[in-house]
Amino acid sequence: MTLGWLGGMAEQQGNYNQALDYLQAALEILQRIQSPDAEVVRQMVARVEDLIRNS
Repeated sequence: MTLGWLGGMAEQQGNYNQALDYLQAALEILQRIQSPDAEVVRQMVARVEDLIRNS
């Protein structure tokens, strides 16, 4: 979850590539442990990817 929080903070600061790195790492871990939080992080990854594409 710490990686997810770091990703969210980086996104808020406009550091989208760094945010994506943190969020993808968080997603990988959450999926591996089959956490229900994985879906939230998956949505965050999609949002940051859209921000990167549109910037």
